[in-house]
Amino acid sequence: MQTPPSLEPKARWPQSLTGARLKLYLDLIRWDRPAGWLLLLWPSLSALWLAKGGWPGWHLLLVFVLGTIGMRSAGCCLNDVADREFDRHVKRTATRPVTSGLVSVKEALALALFFSMLSFALVCTLNKVSMVWSFVAMGVTLLYPYAKRFVSMPQAVLGIAFSFGIPMAFAAVLGEGVEWQDFLGMMPGMAYALLLGNLAWVLAYDTEYAMVDRDDDLKIGMKTSAITLGQWDVRAIMFFYGVYLLSWILLLRPYRLAWPFWGGMGVAALQAVVHYFWIKDRTREGCFRAFRANHWLGASVFMGVVLGFTFQ
Repeated sequence: MQTPPSLEPKARWPQSLTGARLKLYLDLIRWDRPAGWLLLLWPSLSALWLAKGGWPGWHLLLVFVLGTIGMRSAGCCLNDVADREFDRHVKRTATRPVTSGLVSVKEALALALFFSMLSFALVCTLNKVSMVWSFVAMGVTLLYPYAKRFVSMPQAVLGIAFSFGIPMAFAAVLGEGVEWQDFLGMMPGMAYALLLGNLAWVLAYDTEYAMVDRDDDLKIGMKTSAITLGQWDVRAIMFFYGVYLLSWILLLRPYRLAWPFWGGMGVAALQAVVHYFWIKDRTREGCFRAFRANHWLGASVFMGVVLGFTFQ
């Protein structure tokens, strides 16, 4: 299909990094919308506290915070390159830098490579086990944009990608001095169980996100959980929230966390109830509001874990 003249890439690589160009790159990685990387960060940091049994230290904290931002930035670049033809037909995404042609595919891929290498450099300060797991995480990240073409619930693939910080956290703490081939079979079952529980949360909030674009996605043939679930979408989302919160409550019982943990989970559950009232009428505004507010739900769980260890 020939690209319409108005949508032809206007950028040429390389270019001087002017203020306007820098703004386009920041728009590409969604720098003005931190909710995306916070959704990745909270479960990763929660797992870090659980693996360490409390405060993990500044080194691990900085590696996971900066690595999360880096990988999310790379993922945005790759996703926009993969979806550039589809995004032109979706009202919310038509003006994205790659889709509109303001940033070339070559530039976007170069940025993705830069942020990927930056994140990997941070992982290299940990241990061999973490380095191996980072390649698996990158593989899942590359798979997601194309899953939307073939998988009826691509949000499940995203859920694995967005939850991979959990086994990464356990690897960073428990993999020290262990050969990676030995640790693959030694990864605590807790890490996998927490990942599956967190996957339910990703299914909840990304289905809310998919509900925003459902009409456009139906027209272009994109597969999403909102389309697959149909009239069951709202009930399914509330079910996913319940699975996430209940699974983490049950899994974290052996840690015997102090009362703030229960307070954090209670606040998170209350937020999930509020989300129901935002999404029940399936309006674009309500569903997008619920999606964007999910990082507060994750933050509540994280603070519950942190304070639960602090007051033990």
